[in-house]
Amino acid sequence: MTAQEDAGAAALFEKFGTYILPGRVSDPRRGIDEALEAERIGLGAVWISERFALKEPAVLAGAVSEATSKIRINGTFYATMRHPIVTASIANMMQAMSGDRFGVMFARAVPAYMKMLGSPAITMERVADCISIMRRLWAGETVSYEGVLGNFPMLKLTDKHDGPPPPIIFTAIGPKSLEFAGTHCDGVLLHPFVSPQGVANSMKIVRDAAEKAGRDPMKVKIIHNVIVAPDLQKDEEDAVVRGRAITYFELPGFGDLIVEINEWDKSVLDQIRAHPKIACLNGKPADQAYTRQELVDVGQILPQKWIDDGAAVGTAAQCADQLMAYLDAGADEMLLHGSAPKDMGPLTTELKRVLGARAR
Repeated sequence: MTAQEDAGAAALFEKFGTYILPGRVSDPRRGIDEALEAERIGLGAVWISERFALKEPAVLAGAVSEATSKIRINGTFYATMRHPIVTASIANMMQAMSGDRFGVMFARAVPAYMKMLGSPAITMERVADCISIMRRLWAGETVSYEGVLGNFPMLKLTDKHDGPPPPIIFTAIGPKSLEFAGTHCDGVLLHPFVSPQGVANSMKIVRDAAEKAGRDPMKVKIIHNVIVAPDLQKDEEDAVVRGRAITYFELPGFGDLIVEINEWDKSVLDQIRAHPKIACLNGKPADQAYTRQELVDVGQILPQKWIDDGAAVGTAAQCADQLMAYLDAGADEMLLHGSAPKDMGPLTTELKRVLGARAR
């Protein structure tokens, strides 16, 4: 390798990761192959989302840590669904199993989904207390707690991993959640379909909050989650991009926050929610009722500008150029979403080329 190629490969590993098992899953074992492929093509992280069916992050993270050797592993958890010592123990063990390659990503979930499950809403107060408890446990403390999470007389990790605690990342869209991430977390994961301008707007909110809390704002990583569709056939591209986008924009409150941070036209959301396929759901999330392919027709409502600014679509080279726009807007890392690692080889080649050229 030339020095430029080495620099491009190093930057790719440092700055780019991918979801494994994107969307709904019938064969979770495929995630191990996807993690191996992601490591082979030079990506530096895999992300595992949580879906109460065949995507359990604790199980998948353990399997991936044994199959891979260097790639970072981030597991997403609905923050307060488990007893805090359970989540703390999972992360403690994953650091030991993986050689300190694990990260915890907390999500709040759509309120309607939590209500459907009969679980308490995942409020900021509950998440803040959960983070505090886990950090104290990872530091070796015995924790006595009584508060919004419940009454825990004595919590302690009997055997603590002798290594760094895992970073805690929070998924955020709106100003309040972005401020929360800056105040409490090691990183923030922005939502798909946030534009470069939205990234810049989000970064300022996060880092201002970190500074106000007396933290080093530059130590809070800004990680952007981008739907990528490199060199895909048109029908698959539409499913990956437009079909998936509808599962975000149709949700009341959720889609509105994406549009607001991007400074886009909110009237488009009314058109989406009035579509017969969405209107008949009566609040049930669309991704619980339809596949991405079944939402492509609804996705045709989306303005082309939303696709151009909010996703990376087209040839591998075009996708790489768009991903650079998010880095230029302030993202420290990128999470590639929507396409599987097997479809990203040409894209990672282009990214290494562009990143290497920038390092000269």
